[in-house]
This record gives sequence, C-alpha cells and structure tokens, in this order.
Amino acid sequence: MKLRNKINLYTAFLFALLLLIINITVYYSFSKLVLNSELSTAHDEMKNISMNLGKSLGTISEDTLLRSYVPINGMIQIVTKDQNGSSPYTSPGAHDLSKRKSVFYSNEVSETLEYQDRLFSFESMPILLQDGSIANLQITKSMETATNNLSTLRLVLIMVTLLALIPVLISSRILSNLITKPVTSMIRTMKDIRQSGAFKRLKLEGSSKDELFQMGQTFNHMIDLLEVNFEKQKQFVSNASHELKTPLTIIESYASLLKRRGLKEPKLFSESIEAIHSEAIRMKEMTEQLLMLARHHEHWNIELNQLNISQLITQTIKAFKNAYNRDIEFIQEHDTPLFIETDEKKLKQLLFIFLDNARKYSDGTISVELGHDHDEVYIKIIDHGIGIPEIDLPKVFDRFYRVDKARSRKQGGSGLGLSLAKEIADAIGVIIQLDSVLGSGTIVTILSKKIEK
Repeated sequence: MKLRNKINLYTAFLFALLLLIINITVYYSFSKLVLNSELSTAHDEMKNISMNLGKSLGTISEDTLLRSYVPINGMIQIVTKDQNGSSPYTSPGAHDLSKRKSVFYSNEVSETLEYQDRLFSFESMPILLQDGSIANLQITKSMETATNNLSTLRLVLIMVTLLALIPVLISSRILSNLITKPVTSMIRTMKDIRQSGAFKRLKLEGSSKDELFQMGQTFNHMIDLLEVNFEKQKQFVSNASHELKTPLTIIESYASLLKRRGLKEPKLFSESIEAIHSEAIRMKEMTEQLLMLARHHEHWNIELNQLNISQLITQTIKAFKNAYNRDIEFIQEHDTPLFIETDEKKLKQLLFIFLDNARKYSDGTISVELGHDHDEVYIKIIDHGIGIPEIDLPKVFDRFYRVDKARSRKQGGSGLGLSLAKEIADAIGVIIQLDSVLGSGTIVTILSKKIEK
C-alpha cells in the first residue's frame, strides 16, 4: 500500500474512531440525563397523586379516582399484600400492561422497565387504605417520547459522523499530498539520476522551513557532496594516471639501464640509483597529496581550537630548520601573544608547504613575519628567490600548474603543493594572498580572524 493511501486510511480511521467515541459518550450521557429526568418527573407526579388520592379516598370511589389519574400511555393500579387490589386502569394504547404480573413492594420503588420492547417508568409508593391496611399505588408510564427523542439523537449523531468524514477524507487527501509530494519528487529525482547518470537537485518551494523543506535541503546537500566527491575521484584518477606516468617512465628507463649496463659502469649505476630514489620519493609525495585532494573537506576531521599563533610558528620554524638546515628569520611586531581559532595540524601543514616552496626556489634567508591589523592576524612568508611572473599568479593554485615545468620538475615539484594549500586554507577558514615579482622573490600572506583573550 502506498504511503498516500496509508495516510488517508489511518487519518480517516482515527478521526472516525474519535468521532465514534465522542458521539457514544454524548449519546449515553444525554440518554442517562433524559431517563433520569423522566423518572424524576414521574416520581413527583406519584407524590402528588398519592397525596390527592389519600385525601379523596372515602369521599370518591376508588375506581373513579384511579380512572381520573390514569397517565397517558400508561397504567395505574393499587396492589395489596394479598394481591386482591382493584383492577388496573390503562390508557387506550397501553392495554397490554394489564397482563404484566403485579408485585407488592414494602418500600418506594422508582425505576425504568422494559416490557414488550417498550420502555416505561415504574413508580410504586406505599399508601394507607380506608380499612387501615397498607397497599401500593403503582403507576407505569410510557417513556416513548424520550425514547423517540433518543432515537432521533442517535440518527443525528450517525449522520453527523458520516458527514464529518467527508471533509476528513478531503483534508487527509490534501495532507497526504502535502507530505508525500517531496518524497515523490525525491524518488522521481533519484530515478532520473539513475537513468541519466547526471546529478540533479530538488526544487524547493515555500518558506515554512518545516521538516519536509529540511529533508529536501538535506537531500540537495547530499547530492552536492556526492557530486563533489565524484568529481574529485574522477579528477584523482585522471591526475594520477597522467602525472604518475612520467616518474614511472623514468624509473623504468633507469631500471633498464641498470639491467643492461649497471654492473659494468659504476658511474651509471650511481646515477640510476639516485634518479630512481628521487622519482620514488616524488611519487610518494604526489600520491599523498593526490589522496588528500581527493577527499572532501568534511572528511578531513577538522578540529578548531584557540591557538597561540606565535608558539605554533616558533615550533614549525624550528622543525623546518632541523629538517632542511635553512636560515629562517622570525619577526614578531608585537610582544603580546596573538590567538586565532584554527586546526593546529592543518595550519602547520599549510606553513610547511609555503616554507618548502621558499626553500626550493630561493637560496637566501627566509623571513616569517607575524603581526595584526585591527581584528586580523597575518603571517607573511618572504623569500628573495626567483619569483613568479605576474601573468602566472592567477594560475598557480591550479593543480599541476608549473611556472617553469623543467625547473619545477628538477626541484622535485609536482604542481600540487599550492592546490593543496588552497584546499587547506578553505577548510580551516583562512585567506591566502600571494604577491611576487619575477627575479625579486615572493610574499605569501595568511590572514585569520583575531581572538581576544
């Protein structure tokens, strides 16, 4: 059964059940009230009749008195202990009541009784006869008017229930359409994606921002992630197959040389081993960078914390000096500690990428400056190396782009470092600015929001 039909069925059933419970409660409460009211009226009439009858006995004959107090659609009679009372007197439409067996009661009785599928009120009250004996004055009165009113009420409640189900069915249909429309749209979109192989999104309408709207937003966000990951994986395969081909060819060529002439020519042996080792290291670095770039930012496990940026830069410079034995100058404009919110590991990786580029393309001292301008903290990495032509600056963050391909390959570059730096900067929320003059050097500026402590 479809979800829409389930919603219609369950809504109609629950509403009908609720109406049924309410109507049954109303009916039985009202019927009890009506019957109690009829009994109360009959009891009051019995008191008046018994009082008047007691005053009139002896002056007016008993038969005449009973005949004058016969209720409409009912019966009146006097019942003695030995059942030798007067004959019952009935109204024209209630002769069958006289066939009912009479019973003497020692106390007052007020109740409803059912006789021949008809409902009656029954009142019995002890009275004192002229001879001093005690008898029962009993009045049986039809409650046909009350039962007719209850039948009418029952019919009205049934009709109201049936009529109320019509708007319920209509509203449940509208509700089911409202609920299932986004689901149906999502199913249709997923089928289109499966058949066409193209990523598609839901068209979100309305401004209620309810759960259905949020579900559509979540679906579209999921499609965005899938598309980004798909593109990254496709790009990874394309990039890896393209870029790994060159080092593999070099390794294969030198391995062939070693196989043919390596044992006979020691100089060629050393050259080949060095080339294979260098290309293997470059392949390893390139593969790690490609794998990282193939991941989406949300899978990088970014952990933002408040960091003392001065301490972080000092540690990074020390580690870099020990690794490459390069002269690095650290300049801090203010003695006051500066704090930013970022991921410590990713920011270190970002600094290493720019320090490594400065090491590869310059020979002199590398300068690192730390300062702040209003609410921004800046880190500048300055080298006095070969620089980058102005025409190439907009393209240096593209993957595998090399300003000088021959020189970059010689220096061990893969063209992925700055692309990875841009991805890391976007992930941790910092801004990169690149300024360079050909032949004079390069300045990389990292900007982040300052946090007051």
